[in-house]
Amino acid sequence: MKYFNLRKENFIAIVTIKHPPANALSSVVLKELSILFDQFETDDHVRVIVLHGEGRFFSAGADIKEFVHVQNGTEFSSLSKDGQQLFERIELFPKPVIAAIHGAALGGGLELALACHMRIVTEDAKLGLPELQLGLIPGFFGTERLPLYIGKSQALELLLTSATIRGTDAVQLGLANHAFPDETMFEEVLIIARKCAEKSPISVKAVISLLNGYKVLNYYERMEREAILFGEVFESADAKEGISAFLEKRTPVFKGK
Repeated sequence: MKYFNLRKENFIAIVTIKHPPANALSSVVLKELSILFDQFETDDHVRVIVLHGEGRFFSAGADIKEFVHVQNGTEFSSLSKDGQQLFERIELFPKPVIAAIHGAALGGGLELALACHMRIVTEDAKLGLPELQLGLIPGFFGTERLPLYIGKSQALELLLTSATIRGTDAVQLGLANHAFPDETMFEEVLIIARKCAEKSPISVKAVISLLNGYKVLNYYERMEREAILFGEVFESADAKEGISAFLEKRTPVFKGK
């Protein structure tokens, strides 16, 4: 991989974006990220993915230099669709994806973070979708995901003013889960990741699926889906291990079966 470093520890895949100086999300970077998720999907030794950026930023957005080579609006729309499909895949991914954000997550960088299941930020991180400053709009479905977290009016204010918010404010608005000091943030992320990795991959996959059910199912269909998965998960070896461990007052060891 040219634009990513990967290391694995305790069922956690730590993915570092390395596209200096701002970790811009060019089309090549996104293709490499897609390849990584192909690998993670079938890797039983990966139960949680942590995304973060090398250097000063998580990601300061799309690669603006790439835009000058785009021939027309149709080609520009194609770039948008490619990013949308990848970010949708991340949001629906059966294993938790955590964005560890320092420095800045702007434009496409924030849209990538919005597609992750959790966002942990440094207190002074800057987050925003400033595309209108360039006479453009977000293209990776940030216009849909941002208001889901912070509401329509707050999202409109951020978009129309091209303002950025600090990490601590992102937590208050519901955009991020936690804000930590720069020097401890990443270790705090790993603590959360380890807790997720200790759980049964079968039950984790079911919960992620249920929380995304609003996209395609109505209220009562989602209720029925939960009951079905409740039964399916109960029949797994992991569920039997979890129940036995509880009764025996020991820590369960889940194997994803």
